[in-house]
Amino acid sequence: MPAAKQYPGVHIEEVQSGDCAIEGVATSITAFIGRTPHGPSNIPWTVSSYAEFKNDFGESGGENTLANAVDDFFANGGRQALVVRVFRDDGTPEGLPPDEASYQAVFDALRKTAFNLLCLPPDNATGDVDKVVLPDALKLCVDRRAFLIVDPRSDWSAPSDVLDSSKGLTALGLSGDAARNAAVFFPRIKKADPARSGRISTFVPCGAVAGVMARTDAHHGVWKAPAGLDAGVKNIQGLSVSLTDRENSELNSVGVNCLRSFPESGPVVWGARTLRGDDQSDDEYKYVPVRRLALFIEESLYRGTQWVIFEPNGEPLWAQIRLHVGAFMHNLFRQGAFAGKSPREAYFVRCGKEMTTSDDVDLGIVNILVGFAPLKPAEFVIIKISQIAGQDEA
Repeated sequence: MPAAKQYPGVHIEEVQSGDCAIEGVATSITAFIGRTPHGPSNIPWTVSSYAEFKNDFGESGGENTLANAVDDFFANGGRQALVVRVFRDDGTPEGLPPDEASYQAVFDALRKTAFNLLCLPPDNATGDVDKVVLPDALKLCVDRRAFLIVDPRSDWSAPSDVLDSSKGLTALGLSGDAARNAAVFFPRIKKADPARSGRISTFVPCGAVAGVMARTDAHHGVWKAPAGLDAGVKNIQGLSVSLTDRENSELNSVGVNCLRSFPESGPVVWGARTLRGDDQSDDEYKYVPVRRLALFIEESLYRGTQWVIFEPNGEPLWAQIRLHVGAFMHNLFRQGAFAGKSPREAYFVRCGKEMTTSDDVDLGIVNILVGFAPLKPAEFVIIKISQIAGQDEA
């Protein structure tokens, strides 16, 4: 209530705006962890172009496979990268190759930093990231509501290697519900190597795939599968393995996303399944865009409802929550993020007595239930053709 005015004149009062609108968070900030010749160590360092990366961390080639991945990221549509240089000091500028302990020294720095995608380009000395690092990386992604892009291993020279129980997909050690936050892509890519006078070498595809995801998010939204003829992989000369349709089918059925090259489009991402996307598991987060949309909604609501803390826990608060969360979800519906012809079919927001009991209120708890109907990729387009026989001409 305005204070009583004691004299004629202009009086200024501060009032609450009541604006608690929920903003969508970023979807494609990509963290790269690995070895570089120089630069800040064990801290996330933001770069917005490959030129910035070269200035801060050094050129691509040789053991700087991280540089190649960052180059691919920006060449394919990436806009913001977080680079974490893993450094084991042995008295030389280059340091020792990273091990599990040195990787672990960074997963605290990243826990305090917002990112959406995680890439782990391997150290060139071995051609692969140590397998024991991947589960820790996946756990970090689950904790931070991010998504892990998993590279094919150097000994996967054919689809049979990917399916091999001793060295293939199962040997990565990424399983269970956490695997919803990860996807693997096969095969590796071929491109010019500055360290070998521009001769063609083989590199991991994580940076290129992250760039395709960023480009797809910007053009269509995080709910669109980053795959298909418009998901072309740029800045490369080819793929290390040329897959047939039958081999593609075998890999797709176990949740491996293929990179293919077609005459009309060139190299493209041709799969959009998470590591819970095999045909047998029937997981609700089988598809990459469905999982990434859920992570986007979770993080946006997490940040956008911080104002609720310490507010009086009753119907006026619940009504505000329904209003602001509902407005956020409706905006996504209008952009085409959900299945369903009407808001009622596409999403719901519940917050009230049916969700928050008197016992919850006594404990300081307010419960919010949000549901959405996801759009799933059209993986298989079936065209049925028949002839019409016996028709008389008009």
